[in-house]
Amino acid sequence: MSPSDYTAYLVYAIPLLGFTLWHLRSRARRESASAEVIREVREAGLTEPPSLHPVIDLEKCCGSGACATACPEEAIGFEGGKAVLANPSACIGHGACAAACPVRAITLVFGTERRGVDIPFVKPDFETNVQGLYIAGELGGMGLIRKSAEQGRQAMEAIVKRGRAGGAPLDAVIVGAGPAGLAASLTAQDRKLKYVTLEQETDLGGSILHFPRRKIAMTAPVKLPLVGKAHMNEISKEELIKFWGGVVRRFHLPVRFGERMEALEPDGAGGWRVRTSRETYHAASVLLALGRRGTPRKLGVPGEELEKVVYRLLDPEQYRGLPVLVVGGGDSALEAALALCGEPGTDVILSYRSEAFSRVKPKNRKRLEEAAADGRLRVLLSSTVARIEPGHVVLAHKGKEIRVANQAVVVCAGGELPTPFLKKVGIQVETHHGEAA
Repeated sequence: MSPSDYTAYLVYAIPLLGFTLWHLRSRARRESASAEVIREVREAGLTEPPSLHPVIDLEKCCGSGACATACPEEAIGFEGGKAVLANPSACIGHGACAAACPVRAITLVFGTERRGVDIPFVKPDFETNVQGLYIAGELGGMGLIRKSAEQGRQAMEAIVKRGRAGGAPLDAVIVGAGPAGLAASLTAQDRKLKYVTLEQETDLGGSILHFPRRKIAMTAPVKLPLVGKAHMNEISKEELIKFWGGVVRRFHLPVRFGERMEALEPDGAGGWRVRTSRETYHAASVLLALGRRGTPRKLGVPGEELEKVVYRLLDPEQYRGLPVLVVGGGDSALEAALALCGEPGTDVILSYRSEAFSRVKPKNRKRLEEAAADGRLRVLLSSTVARIEPGHVVLAHKGKEIRVANQAVVVCAGGELPTPFLKKVGIQVETHHGEAA
């Protein structure tokens, strides 16, 4: 081999060697970081994903890292050069990882071998096994916002084809004003139907409201009736809710906020009566566009009906300088308490019925301990709310009652899933143990 050949060889070999070393070091760093996350998750017992989540085929996975880069929650890590769901509890099921995978190694599923998830049966046109009852969106197994909206549109088109049954004055009642419900509302408006949309929350967004602040909620455009193609790449939770609010105002969608469905009964002529917290509606068809978080679980104590009691923390700043009680022992409760105590002058008490916090993220536990040690909040374990008064709250703590000044109560006690309700009206519910949605 001549000197010129050696020179040419080195020109190509040295950069290749450098790239290889860089790649190996980067892989080692990301796998080390993933190992720490996986260890913390296992110690905290947070190994079961709460909703729609990715299953990665390790035979197909090429370890490109595109899925991890696309995941806003940083739920995906790496082991042995392959992608893994390192932090299952952080996954919110928007499916950006599956869309980003260059070799299609990711399938989105509900449930695991250990924990099944109930999914109602729906036909291709989104009608359930009960005539006149339709389901679209997250409740039916679709966590992706873009596809939930498309399901809402398709379900409403099926309702248009069904027509008005009996003497029902309304064509449809839409329950839920999340992406599926609002897309269905736009379709009903476009097709000149008589309908109402019910939303138990006082704000728009559906399950999106429960996403952490500034989280990326959508990563792809969506086509909506009347609106057209909405370009919403890398849009945050707050921006998406603002967009939906603009749509409701622009097209005058009849959304009844703060109105919760309490009963659903057939009218005997092919239609349905929907009884809410305010009135009763009579419609030919009903579209259930509910989230899977269900109705917020209440404390069931005197005074809980007061306006100062809420079940979701939207903006900690609105409680600045006030005495606030947070109730709950999960990550949502800890994160709410930590966010509130970061506001100047806010006096925060976190009440939890058990003796210790279990199944919470180690980082949240550590931050809570630091905040309590610094005197930024008080933690009352083994305590429950006895009653809520206009200017105070009474807690039962170790056999004694404690009455403290209070201007706001944030209850983070989870939700009551709608599965029993679905079964009560005759909808078939199937349990998924890791099957594709």
